[in-house]
Amino acid sequence: MTWEIGGGVTLVVIVLLAASLRVLAQYERGVVFRLGKVRGERQPGLQFIWPGIDRLVKVSLRLEAMDVPKQDVITRDNVPVRVNAVVFFRVKDALSATIDVKNYTVVTSQRAQTALRSVLGGADLDGLLTERLMLNHRLEEIIGGAMEPIGINVEGVEIKDVELPEGMQRAMARQAEAERERRAKVIAAEGEFQAAEQFAAAAVILDRTNSGLQLRYLQTLTEIAAEHNSTTIFPLPMELLRAFGKLAPGS
Repeated sequence: MTWEIGGGVTLVVIVLLAASLRVLAQYERGVVFRLGKVRGERQPGLQFIWPGIDRLVKVSLRLEAMDVPKQDVITRDNVPVRVNAVVFFRVKDALSATIDVKNYTVVTSQRAQTALRSVLGGADLDGLLTERLMLNHRLEEIIGGAMEPIGINVEGVEIKDVELPEGMQRAMARQAEAERERRAKVIAAEGEFQAAEQFAAAAVILDRTNSGLQLRYLQTLTEIAAEHNSTTIFPLPMELLRAFGKLAPGS
């Protein structure tokens, strides 16, 4: 009988110890409530609580990445787009994140959605596509300022994807194609202009002496004879005939 009582007491002690001991990981903090009142914050390691009286709430301090659902936004220049983003945040004050808010993840998501619609609604389409760094910084300031009082530190906000209407996508594709054609025509015109300048300079040099024109003429004949094996009728300028006539005996 005594052995049975001793064994029962031992079993009760083991059960109470198992219910009163908690382990907090290095990345966790614990908030202890005793009969509904906050008793303080616990650090990582082995912690003791009173079973049935205390309640330990674990809070992770690791960095979290949360996807913001796609939001329908009308830009400042009246273009409807769908935009989503990602928010990087972590808990910096476990006590505030537990007491001051019911679910800090849900609150962060809702704050991010409203900020996304507000900030991007004030930007035009070109700014939305080309100035993402500035918009990301602005979103981080707004969301971080709203979440800081409840112990959440927002470390970054990034716009992930911008969906445009199909009509706008086709219009932008046509605009990009027209811009590429314009650049190609400008480059071709610049090349023609530079070639014309070089031809004009070469003509001035060849006009200075008859021998220069004659040498260029002979060089052209040589190139034609090397590339083509057909009969070529080539007009002879009078200046060249006069030059050959001067070289002939008895001229």
